[in-house]
Amino acid sequence: MGELALVLNSGSSSLKFAVFRAVAGDDWPLLVRGNIQGIGTAPQMSAHDQDGAALSIPPATQVRDAQSALTHVLGWLRSRFAAADLFAVGHRVVHGGPRHAGPALVTPEVLSELRALVPFAPLHQPYNLAAIEAAAQQRPGVPQVACFDTSFHRSLPAVARLVPLPAALGEKGLQRYGFHGLSYEYIASVLPRVAPQIAAGRVIVAHLGSGASMCALRAGVSVENSFGFTALDGLCMGTRPGSVDPGVILYLFQGLGMSAKEVETLLYKKSGLLGISGLSNDMRELERSETAGARLAVDYFLYRAAQEIGALCAVLGGIDGLVFTAGIGENSPYVRRRICQACAWLGIELDEAANQAGATRISTAASAASVWVIPTNEELMIARHTGRLLAADGAARRQRTGSP
Repeated sequence: MGELALVLNSGSSSLKFAVFRAVAGDDWPLLVRGNIQGIGTAPQMSAHDQDGAALSIPPATQVRDAQSALTHVLGWLRSRFAAADLFAVGHRVVHGGPRHAGPALVTPEVLSELRALVPFAPLHQPYNLAAIEAAAQQRPGVPQVACFDTSFHRSLPAVARLVPLPAALGEKGLQRYGFHGLSYEYIASVLPRVAPQIAAGRVIVAHLGSGASMCALRAGVSVENSFGFTALDGLCMGTRPGSVDPGVILYLFQGLGMSAKEVETLLYKKSGLLGISGLSNDMRELERSETAGARLAVDYFLYRAAQEIGALCAVLGGIDGLVFTAGIGENSPYVRRRICQACAWLGIELDEAANQAGATRISTAASAASVWVIPTNEELMIARHTGRLLAADGAARRQRTGSP
């Protein structure tokens, strides 16, 4: 079986995991993908093999937190891959701050830096770090690599990174960072193979899921994105509002007397599709619903998406291709159709049969800008980074010591 890499993406009530076999090159074979949902309430675990077939898994009734969730996953993986060695654990970490332009080997110093960034990403960072700490306790000899959603956007020009507040605040880390970078990096990496006609051009990638954002790529490099200082900015999301007039936030504090914790909960967990619809944060449920709130929530989501595409087109000076990815982008023909219709002014022509079939290219041959559906693979991107970093670290160590 050889050496395996475990990839973890930990959330407040979930733990997503994937296992890859380490091989030469970037295309590491996936062996298992799974998740535990409902941690702390009603935990349930599911897993699939590389062909998508469901695997038999033990009940997760004893899972209470990140530590017990990882114990459960590692125990099951040990029984499944008894002859293999776990050589590394790669983690999705949402925020790398202004320092990390690439993945980092986890050390006590790095972990301390990342804890200081918790206020920048309170919905994600604490749970990402909890998985790192749990893995360190359970596999102390296995190296861990943190892969950041912010790193891919370090290429943003200075004007795009700017938060227009006094310069002294920028020195305290107040800048636009951008997120979903692992997803965008993966899409950029496969464009030369999947859509070579646009890979070197001006591309907008729409990562539409419970968390939603867009990124403007020029020749595969991020030059702008819809997120800003935090993952609250930009598009309407499942439970997050996206862009909001700062005066609204002031009014929540000063006019309505809400506490900082109440405002944080409102913005991260009670707004967006859920807040508008009063029904659900799940686009599938909202598309099926006939209620006025559900229709308004979907319409607002689409309105903001079309608006953001226009803004990113202005930054790029035009568009050669539009790529849909992530849960909604990959699976909702209705959302794709409505967005493409709103972007007809760009010369986009949708091939509705291809769209309904979920084809890779869903625009007509006559479309001025081509439109694509490309599944993202953040886990593979993390595995690649983990392998590259550890290989580079090993080579550097050998060079320093003079060993072969």
